[in-house]
Amino acid sequence: MPAAGEKYYFISSLAKGIRVLELLAEQEALTVTEVADRLGTNRAGSHRFLATLRELGYVEKVDASRYGLTFKLLEEGMKFAGRFEIRRIARSYMLELSSAFRETVNLGYWDGKAIIHLDKIDSREILRMDSGIGTQAPAYCTGLGKAVLAFLPPEELEAYLRTLDLEPLGPKTITDIDSLCRELEITRNQGYALDDEEFCSGLRCVAAPVFDYTGRPAYSMSVAGPAARITEEKIDMIQDLLRAVCSRLSEHLGRPH
Repeated sequence: MPAAGEKYYFISSLAKGIRVLELLAEQEALTVTEVADRLGTNRAGSHRFLATLRELGYVEKVDASRYGLTFKLLEEGMKFAGRFEIRRIARSYMLELSSAFRETVNLGYWDGKAIIHLDKIDSREILRMDSGIGTQAPAYCTGLGKAVLAFLPPEELEAYLRTLDLEPLGPKTITDIDSLCRELEITRNQGYALDDEEFCSGLRCVAAPVFDYTGRPAYSMSVAGPAARITEEKIDMIQDLLRAVCSRLSEHLGRPH
C-alpha cells in the first residue's frame, strides 16, 4: 500500500534508489551507513540499493567501505543531451565568442520553468565560472534566463511570474516582481540581458536570446566571467558581438522574419 499522501502509482523503492544516485552525485562517495542515515532507512536496505546499483554498473566501490558513481550515469545523460541538435549547430557560434573574449560561453535551454545548461566552452583564464552541463538555474536571476523571459509571449511570462518565489541567491538578486518586470523591459529594448552578481557573488554574465523556427526564444547564449574582468567597457563589446552571433544562430534555426 502507498504511504499516506503518496500517489497510487508511486514506487517508493524506485524513488529511494534514485535518491541514492543523487546522494552519490552530491557527496562523491559514501558508506552504507551514511547512505542509510541520509535516506532514513536501515543499513540492510541501504546495502541492497547500493548492491543493485553496483550490479547494474552505476555504482562502484572506491575503497574498502565507500561507494561512488561510475561514469555510466554520465554516459546515459550525454545520450539524452546528444538528442538536442542545437548543441551541434550552436558550437561554431560559441567558439566564435570564446575566441573573441576568452571567457566562459554558455548555451541555455528554457524548459518552461528554469534554464538548463546544454553546453559550454570554458574560459581560458584560471579564474572562471563553472556551471555543469545539464544543471538547472533559475531564470529570474541569470543572464540566460532573463534573456529568454524578456521575449516570451506576455501570457506565458505572466504565468511564470505568478509561480515565482524571488529567493535572493546573490548580493544583487532582484527580489520584487515590479523591479524584475522593469529589468525585463530594459532587456527587451536593448536586446541583451545582464546578470550583475544576481545569481552568484563576483560573477557577471551577458546573455542574448536565440529564437527557434517558430520565433520562440527557446534558447539563450551567454558570456560570463568574474566581475573584475567583465567591466562596463567589456560588457559593451560583448553585447555587440553576442547579439549579432545569436541573431545569426536564430536565422540558422529558421526564425521567421
